[in-house]
Amino acid sequence: MYNLKSQLKLAAVITLALASLGAVSTVQAQAAKPDNEVSFNAAVTTDYRYRGISQSRLKPALQGGADYVNNPSGFYAGTWVSTIKWVKDAGGDGDIEWDLYGGKKGELAPGVSYDVGGLYYFYPSNALATSANTFELYGQVGYGPGYIKYSHSTTNLFGTSNSKNSGYLDIGANLDIGTGLLLNLHVGHQGVKNNGAFAYTDYKIGVTKDFGICTVALAAIYADTKAYVSPSPSSKNLARTGAVLTVSKTF
Repeated sequence: MYNLKSQLKLAAVITLALASLGAVSTVQAQAAKPDNEVSFNAAVTTDYRYRGISQSRLKPALQGGADYVNNPSGFYAGTWVSTIKWVKDAGGDGDIEWDLYGGKKGELAPGVSYDVGGLYYFYPSNALATSANTFELYGQVGYGPGYIKYSHSTTNLFGTSNSKNSGYLDIGANLDIGTGLLLNLHVGHQGVKNNGAFAYTDYKIGVTKDFGICTVALAAIYADTKAYVSPSPSSKNLARTGAVLTVSKTF
């Protein structure tokens, strides 16, 4: 019988064990950072997957954003945009997701990091019966390359009626496996308040490499649900196992 609690507990144990191994690796000295930093990013992906579900109908998407961080305090703010298809597929309008976020990150203890903040997902002109616009508060604790994060919606969740106070648990690790490769591991569970049929667990395993001129990531992604499908006549399962290739650049 499927047991979500046991599966997530096992994932947490594995992640923390991997994080412990990574935490004992040699820490390289870093150059002093300026007090204030602004960066920009751009990406193209073969499929915009969010929490395991395709937001672009299993098609490519263009993405970009900007970030500001105050290094002495750890406060940060940013914005990010992606092309999408799911809002139109749900009967609304608009083909853009625009995220606005801010928070604070730092260290709780040597090697133990934290990150807390809020994220607003804005879908211009979404025109759904229940607005797709969503706000979540989040908190994350990391140790070495491993982390555990929880996000909690203070609004309805992505156009689902009566779903305020839904939560998403994210457990993962990004492990240096040599030759500039990072092994990306993730398991997450999306709970949907008062809408249990839409709850699911998603998984990801991938690799990332920074080539200097760009960063390339390849991942296999899957979610154990058939509740999310594209419109007829294709009716594609938007959670099915898929290989996702992303090329990005931060500058």
